[in-house]
Amino acid sequence: MSLAEPATLPVATTSVAPRLDLLTRLTARVKASLPAYLLLLPSLVFLALFTYGAMGRVLIDALYQRATPKAPLRFVGLDNIAAVLADPAFTGAVVNNLIYAVGTAVPSIALALLFALALARTHAVNSALRAALFLPVLIPMVAASALFLFIFLPNVGLLDYYIGRLLPVLPNWLGDPDIALYAIMVITIWKNAGYYMLFFLAGLQAVPEDVMEAAHLDGAGPYMRLRHIILPELKPTFLFVTVIAILNAVTQVDHVFVMTQGGPSNSTNLVLFYIYQQAVEHYDIGKASAATLLTLAALMGLTALSFRTMANREGAP
Repeated sequence: MSLAEPATLPVATTSVAPRLDLLTRLTARVKASLPAYLLLLPSLVFLALFTYGAMGRVLIDALYQRATPKAPLRFVGLDNIAAVLADPAFTGAVVNNLIYAVGTAVPSIALALLFALALARTHAVNSALRAALFLPVLIPMVAASALFLFIFLPNVGLLDYYIGRLLPVLPNWLGDPDIALYAIMVITIWKNAGYYMLFFLAGLQAVPEDVMEAAHLDGAGPYMRLRHIILPELKPTFLFVTVIAILNAVTQVDHVFVMTQGGPSNSTNLVLFYIYQQAVEHYDIGKASAATLLTLAALMGLTALSFRTMANREGAP
């Protein structure tokens, strides 16, 4: 090598090229996805602030206790959760909520399926009936509660006006601990049946027409077609609607607040109203947060179980 010729060093082009290619692909993917992420950004911000941020705050509050509104926070660990689990009012609210969930979900789903089967064919009359059945969904729960509060008024309400001609002694629908919970179930069934009907109407569209026609030609009656064709096809819809119905049973509390305030004798006290009482009436934020965590854990477990069940059904041959 002469002194005039500069020394040349080998360049590791074999290792740099794949990295540049990977960087180029990542840059192109980011550029392609950037508009979508920008459109999602407002929703993600609200989700982070008002959902996950609120959940984090509840988790922190559940671990602390405050004697008075102005007193400093005191770390208590799991004492709030233990206090909630040992509270008879919380246990009673859970039992009431279970009864309420079953007592509203089963009739609502049964009525929704019946309405969907009766109104499956599309024509003018069925469209009008569908709209009439869906109308209660559009009424706010507070307004619907005020309406049913007038219906259930003792002696002067609409229900007593008509039933009074048949029964010598009229019950106090919202004042009797034995029937008050069942009375407020009526409003939930009335509001939700039309909503669940939409899901079953959508599910019925997936039932194969050729299979139904073949079964009809083979002599299968309406009951046989319902049992062996329609209901098996509607299993995913049943599962989805059941989850929605249970979630509604846990998260709806407006009618309890307007109609009964959890009474009489805590017979209509539901879990969400119990949380409201602890947080607002007693200002026990730690206990209310602990009850919220327990409720959230139960709902997340139910949701995970439901999705797993749906996945197993879809994966089954």
